[in-house]
Amino acid sequence: MLVMETGSVFPLGPQLDQQGCHFCVWAPQSERVELCLFDEQEQESLRLELPGRCGQYRFGYLRGLQAGQRYGFRVHGAAQDGLLFDPEKLLIDPYAKALSRPVYWHDEQYQGDSAAMVAKSVVVAEAFDWQGVSKPMIDAAHTVIYEAHIKGLTRLHQGIPSELRGTYLGLSHPLIIEHMKRLGVTSVQLMPVAAFMAEPRLEELGLTNYWGYNPIAFMAPEPRYSCHPSEAVIEFKTMVRELHRAGLEVILDVVYNHTAEAGVDGPMLSFKGFDNAGYYAFEVGAHGPDYIRHANVTGCGNSVNLGNPNALRLVLDALRYWVTEMQVDGFRFDLAVTLAREAGEFEPMGAFFKAVMADPVLAEVKLIAEPWDIGSFGYRLGQFPSQWLEINDRYRDTVRAFWRGDGGKMGDFATRLVGSRDLFPKNWRAPHTSVNYLCYHDGFTLEDLVCYNQRHNEANGEDNRDGHGHNLSNNYGVEGPTLDPRINNLRQQQKRNLIATLLLSQGTPHFLAGDEMGRSQLGNNNAYCQDNQISWVNWQWRPEDERLLTFTQQMLALRAGSEVFANLQLRDDSWHGESQRCHEVNWYHPDGHQLTDQDWHAPMGQAFAMDIGMINSEGERWYVLFNASGYDIQFRLPPPDEGMEWLQIIDTATNDGLPFLPDDIKRQVAVGRAHSLKLLERVKLDNKIAQALPPTAHEEATTAQDEIADASKV
Repeated sequence: MLVMETGSVFPLGPQLDQQGCHFCVWAPQSERVELCLFDEQEQESLRLELPGRCGQYRFGYLRGLQAGQRYGFRVHGAAQDGLLFDPEKLLIDPYAKALSRPVYWHDEQYQGDSAAMVAKSVVVAEAFDWQGVSKPMIDAAHTVIYEAHIKGLTRLHQGIPSELRGTYLGLSHPLIIEHMKRLGVTSVQLMPVAAFMAEPRLEELGLTNYWGYNPIAFMAPEPRYSCHPSEAVIEFKTMVRELHRAGLEVILDVVYNHTAEAGVDGPMLSFKGFDNAGYYAFEVGAHGPDYIRHANVTGCGNSVNLGNPNALRLVLDALRYWVTEMQVDGFRFDLAVTLAREAGEFEPMGAFFKAVMADPVLAEVKLIAEPWDIGSFGYRLGQFPSQWLEINDRYRDTVRAFWRGDGGKMGDFATRLVGSRDLFPKNWRAPHTSVNYLCYHDGFTLEDLVCYNQRHNEANGEDNRDGHGHNLSNNYGVEGPTLDPRINNLRQQQKRNLIATLLLSQGTPHFLAGDEMGRSQLGNNNAYCQDNQISWVNWQWRPEDERLLTFTQQMLALRAGSEVFANLQLRDDSWHGESQRCHEVNWYHPDGHQLTDQDWHAPMGQAFAMDIGMINSEGERWYVLFNASGYDIQFRLPPPDEGMEWLQIIDTATNDGLPFLPDDIKRQVAVGRAHSLKLLERVKLDNKIAQALPPTAHEEATTAQDEIADASKV
C-alpha cells in the first residue's frame, strides 16, 4: 500500500530507500505540485499532491513505492513574471535518472493533456556490480581521444550480434574494444548520451536529431541506445565497466547550454513547467527581462541560464552523478561559452568555473571546452581556466591549409606543432591544453576532406545552405569518388600527412571514429539529422583503408613510446617544474640553415624541417621534414652527433607510410617527396636495426609515387 508522507526538503530528485521513495522538486511560485504514477502500459494509476513545502521546494515521501515505478509531475499556479504553469502538461523530473522510453514529438498527442506523448520518469535502484573494476586514470601526456557515436560506431559491424548493434552493449563488445586498443587510443569521447528529443521541424521532414544535441533530461541515459529501454542505466554502466576493464576512459559530450524545449513557442516538457524564468536566459528590455524573447546564443531557440543558482545546481548535480554513480572520467562541454555567460557576457572566472574548480569530485576529471557559442563575442579560444582543455579549431584550419598547399602558412603551422603556445601561454597552461583535431563530428570526415571541394548536404532538407562553408578541403581534380589511381594515391598520401602531423604535434590528439579507416559521409559536413549509412561507420574496408589503419596504429605506437612527442619539456616552460630532461626545438630551411624571419614570412613557403628532442646529448632526437609543395625537395640534415646516425622511420610518400629506400642519408641528405612528411630518428650506429619499425611490402611504392606526382599537376 502506498502512503504519502511529508518527507524532508532535501535532496532534490527521487531518492529510493528500503521503505519507499522521497521526491523533491524546485517550483517557485507554484500553488501545488502533483506526483502522477503510471503503470507499465503508461496509464495513470494514481495522482497525489506533494504535501511538503519549504520556500520554493515541494516534496513528499511515498512509502511503499519501489524501483521501476514510472512517474511524472503536474504543476499548478498562476502564470506570472515568466513562469508558465499548465497542469495539462505532464513534466519530466529535471532530476530523473531514467526514462521509460525515448521522447518523440507528436503534435496531436501534445495538445491538451500531454501524458501520452511524454516519456515517464523512472525510479532507479542505483546498485550495480562494478566487479572491482576501477577508473583507468590516464595521465594527460598519454591521452588520445576517440570521438564516437553510440549507434553509429557499431550499427554496420557484422561481427557484433544484430541485437547489440547501435547500443551501449554494442560499443563495449570485445571486437570494438579490441579495435580501439589495437589502434592505440586511450579515451572514448561519446557524443551526447543524455535523453533527448528531436526538433519538431525535423520530425515533419522525416528526419531526426541523430547527434542528440537536444537534451530533455540531463541525468538519464538515452533509451534509444539500450537493448531494453527499461535497462538503459544498467546497460550504460555495463559499457563503462567493460571499457574501464580494458583501460579505456569514458568522456561524455554534455549539452547544458540549451534544451529541447526551444523558444517561447516550443513545447513544455520539463524545465519550462517548473521554473521557466529561472532555468532559461531572456533578452533584457528597459524594464528588465523580456519573457517573450529567449536569449539565444546557441542557435537552438533557448539558452540555459547558469547565472541562476538553481540551474547551476542542477548542472553540477548532473555532472557529479555521471562521475560518481555512472563512473565516467570526464566531459566535453558543448558551446561552453554559454555556460559562463553572466548578464549576457562571458566571465572567465564566473560562477560555473568557480563551482567546478572548488568541487572535489569534478576537480579530478578531464574537462574539455568547446570554447565558443554564437552570441556576441562568443569566440573565446584560450580564455578558459588553466585546468581545462580546449578544442583548438585554429589547429584544424592551419594544418588543413598547410597540407592543401596554401602559401604563407609555415609560421602558423610550426606554432600549432609545438602546442599553440600563442593561445595557451607557457607556465600558465599545460602543454596538453590544446585538443588538436583534423575532423570533428560537425564537419568533413578525413576521407571527405581530400575528396570534396564543396559540402553536399542536400539530404538535410535545407537546400545545401547548412553546415560550414569554409572547409579548407581539396578534391585533387574530381569531386567525390573516382577510379583514377593517380588522384586516389594522392588522397591517401595526404591523409597520411594529416594523421602523422596530428600525432607528432604537442597537445591532446583527437580522432573522429572511422577516420583511421576511410569513413565517408558522401560530402555531407553537417550530418546531424542523418540516422543512416551517411553517418554510420563502415567496417567493410578497401585495401587502402587497411593500409591507413595500419599506418595510424604505427603512428600512435610511435607517439606512445616517445617522451618528445607526448610530453615535450622545454627549458623556458616550467609547467612541470624543474626538469633534468629539457628538450629543444630548432627549425631549418631545406638547405640546412636555421629559418630566419624572412623565411617564416615567405608568401610561398611550403617546406621546412623541425629538429626536436635532446639536441646535444644521447637522448631522444627526431628530425621531421615537411614538404607541402608539389615538387620533390632535397633537405640537408644536421649532424646527428658522434657515434650516431639518422634512421628513416616514416615516409608518407610510400603506400604504407614506411620508408622505401634510405635515399642519401649517409651523405646527410634526404629527399622530401612532393606532398609528403618524412620522419628521421637519431640512433646509435650499432642499434639502428633494432630501432626500425617492422618492415612491410613496398613493391608498389615507386609506381605510386610517379602517379602522385602526375596527380599533383591536375
